[in-house]
Amino acid sequence: MKKWWMESVGYQIYIKSFFDSNNDGIGDLNGIYEKLDYLHLLGINLIWITPFYDSPMDDNGYDVRDYLSIANAYGTIDDFKKVLDKAHSLGIKVILDFVLNHTSDEHEWFLESRKSVDNPYRDYYIWQPPKYVNGVKREPTNWGSFFGSSAWKYDEQTNQYFMKIFSDKMPDLNWENPKVKEAMVNVGKWWLDLGVDGFRIDAVSHLEKAPFEDSKMGEGIVLDWFKFSNLPKVHDYLHYLYENLFKQYDAFTIGEVGGEAGIDQATRYARFGSEELSMVFNFDHNWCNNIHDITDLKDLKVRVLDLKKAIGKWQNSFKDNGWLPLNWLNHDQPRVVSHYGNLAYHEKSAKMLANLMYLGRGTPFIYQGEEIGMTSYPFTSPTEFNDISTITGYNNWVKNEPDKKDYILKKMGLTSRDNPRTMMQWSSEEFAGFSKVKPWFLVNPNYKEINVFDQINDENSIFSYYQKLISLRRFSKYKDLITYGSYDMLIENDPIIFAYERTLNQEKMIVINSFSTNEESFDLTGYEIEDIIIHNYDKLTIDNNKIILKPYEAIAIKVKETKWEQVEYYYIFHHYHLIMVLVLLGKKLITLLTS
Repeated sequence: MKKWWMESVGYQIYIKSFFDSNNDGIGDLNGIYEKLDYLHLLGINLIWITPFYDSPMDDNGYDVRDYLSIANAYGTIDDFKKVLDKAHSLGIKVILDFVLNHTSDEHEWFLESRKSVDNPYRDYYIWQPPKYVNGVKREPTNWGSFFGSSAWKYDEQTNQYFMKIFSDKMPDLNWENPKVKEAMVNVGKWWLDLGVDGFRIDAVSHLEKAPFEDSKMGEGIVLDWFKFSNLPKVHDYLHYLYENLFKQYDAFTIGEVGGEAGIDQATRYARFGSEELSMVFNFDHNWCNNIHDITDLKDLKVRVLDLKKAIGKWQNSFKDNGWLPLNWLNHDQPRVVSHYGNLAYHEKSAKMLANLMYLGRGTPFIYQGEEIGMTSYPFTSPTEFNDISTITGYNNWVKNEPDKKDYILKKMGLTSRDNPRTMMQWSSEEFAGFSKVKPWFLVNPNYKEINVFDQINDENSIFSYYQKLISLRRFSKYKDLITYGSYDMLIENDPIIFAYERTLNQEKMIVINSFSTNEESFDLTGYEIEDIIIHNYDKLTIDNNKIILKPYEAIAIKVKETKWEQVEYYYIFHHYHLIMVLVLLGKKLITLLTS
């Protein structure tokens, strides 16, 4: 089975922070249009654009007020058509975020739903009466939301609670209602008829909810995501969407499956022939370090063994029966070079991380700014936070431990979803070339040192390394090996070097990546180097059949296996006379000893 999306390289655009074309401080569709040539130069051929639908922006567009309208700040439907047409002319496919789990509380469906208990739209959402404990009105269950409060919000108008597992302004849709399923199919058809190539499906694992009973995980409000994550009927809903929407358009679909989706669940979602999704994003590899235990990045330790285990588990599980995305982060995780790299070795570690991830088996998804090594933001005040989950988490923590404000600020700053949402750093001009006016959010102060303008024509830059990797995947003589070859982890128990083999027919490539600031070595015994495919240093050092790895060195080499049979034949053929002399001497020695 081969599909176009298997041979693609994706790029996520967080529209609000990408490029501001009209100087109002907010990224927009025309900004994407103006930068499509840049993306084409980078080499990608698939873009995922985060929500630009009409929205009150409680969660930066994931709270949709109207699925068929575009937020004024982002432009018009004609602006989007321009983006779509130009992208397609450049050979770039376009997928959009499809937000299925919830809407904004300002969506017309919800405005109707909350009017009365018998409103025709009431069952578009999940409503429950209060629970009374000793005469005190309480939430229907003790379930917590992902954003740090109860998963229920009280509505006085009908004296009931609605479910909202994210923010208070994002009520969950009721997928038990056939009218909801039909309505969402119609939304999808509208965009696919317009010409989009598929969807990244937000929060897809949360569409079914468990029976409304209290969690036993603890006292008070409890975030027990097993109450609304990866439950059985999610697969029924996705199959419905596949049959009534995705299959009809041969649409590419990639689901976001949080809530600790296991391999069994993931393969049900996205194995070949699953009739649900093309592939799924998972987050197992996103937190393989001590980030939650520190307050300063200088104390960061990457748990390479955990990273190998996480990545290897998914590669092994999908090696024959499905396809994976390859990504380090998205709009919800810290910047990867801050998270897994080393800012003292900024360029080398950024290239190493790209090498490690994007030579694997799967479809790469690069997050905007990753290709120039953008870093997480150095937060110094809670007033700098914009993300609602970060703000809620910070306030709740400070409320419980008011004497630890500085500590809490540092902890929240390291993991905040705000980190990847700072402005794209286009140049060293004011506001990083994102806009000519003050942007809606922060600009990382290192934009003068890290920006596109300085890197785009530098053959040794991080940008150029990403460009080379993408070209290798798409156009080189190794493209089939990189795309379709098997993936086998090497030296699994090494806590510093992340290495793996890619094999297709008689071709073999070894990808070697060091997480060390010291010299390390990789033993080449059993291999003969035929070609250096890509390397983040100028020279390769080999000593006594070992590659001597410099700090954060990364390399991919084409190799030929030196089998023992070949070794024996070589020595017998080339040392025949020496061997015969040894045989004769041996015979004489035996004769002397036995006489």
